[in-house]
Amino acid sequence: MPINANESVADAARRIYRDELQQNLEVTNLNDFVTIEPVSGDYFLGKTLSEAAVCARQTYPNRKVHTLRVGHKAAVHFGLQTR
Repeated sequence: MPINANESVADAARRIYRDELQQNLEVTNLNDFVTIEPVSGDYFLGKTLSEAAVCARQTYPNRKVHTLRVGHKAAVHFGLQTR
């Protein structure tokens, strides 16, 4: 699914995740990382952020990609937990 003219790479990747990947990946790959190349819609899974991103870069070295963590709001969390 191509990127819309007014859509960023991150927004396009999140849309692809939400509309096409989320339901299945949250069952089969919860807590893994998924890097999405939004022009092609191809995605790459890894146990670490680096693993998923390297796979995408090997396939699409000149394209922008976006990485998410399956089942989480953010790919990584920084700081302390608030109470």
